[in-house]
Amino acid sequence: MIYDIRHLTSYTYGSSVTFSHCALRLLPKDGAGQFVMSASLDIDPVPKDLNQRVCFFGNRVTSLTIETAHRRLEVEANISVEIERDPPADAKLTPAWEYVRESAFSSSSIDPDSPVHFIYPSRFVPHYESAADYARAHFTPGRPVLEAAISLMQHMHGDFRYDAKATILSTPLSEAFEKRHGVCQDFAHIMIAALRGIGLPAAYISGYIRTIPPEGQKRLQGADAMHAWVSLWCGQGFGWIDLDPTNDMLIGNDHIVLARGRDYADISPVAGIILGSREQDVDVQVDVVPRI
Repeated sequence: MIYDIRHLTSYTYGSSVTFSHCALRLLPKDGAGQFVMSASLDIDPVPKDLNQRVCFFGNRVTSLTIETAHRRLEVEANISVEIERDPPADAKLTPAWEYVRESAFSSSSIDPDSPVHFIYPSRFVPHYESAADYARAHFTPGRPVLEAAISLMQHMHGDFRYDAKATILSTPLSEAFEKRHGVCQDFAHIMIAALRGIGLPAAYISGYIRTIPPEGQKRLQGADAMHAWVSLWCGQGFGWIDLDPTNDMLIGNDHIVLARGRDYADISPVAGIILGSREQDVDVQVDVVPRI
């Protein structure tokens, strides 16, 4: 499947901004079952300086500086990507979760893909014992790690309700957990906390998911949004396997990976500083369109 993606982020400021310095993580990379055909950024006002690099976790980062006074900033990413993933692994064939836990803690690798980077608490995923307790009911002795993780994901999907108004970026994980309401970012952080709480490596994935309108209705432009899910290390033989707790599914050809990190702080699509207005409105529009 080939997708054309347009991701437009617009900032409108209450007064003139005289200086902006931003780091953008809006360009995907090739990966397992994912091939980036093209990816570009259009930025208005035009930056004075623009540099590209790859961060420790392999994400493409664009740094830019704008010194032209402006009341509005627009960042548009245009991406074409081909997705053709292998069928998911048979969950029953994955190793026992205790074996995976011990393998992760005994790993001597510090490569970006190493499980050791994804075991410990991080900025948006502190240790939270209630989440670990929530996971323990599914990770019974000797149970295959992916089978147990799918069971946890299914239980979360039944317990938690998607509510775009329930949380904001700064809402603590514990509050979203207690409310049992939130968005994909919250559900990913909660599932990661649950998995790390019992010693399993789990990463945060940002990206996009194809949305299908109700039968008989046209797809609305800008109706899609960024998405987030979880990647679980299932041992040396199976590696990293992605689960989407918001939709109760293993990822397939409807998911497009943008960036990967320990939590949202590592993959924030737009981050930076400005000199000027304290007031700003942000509008994000995403279109994920499959080619016919």
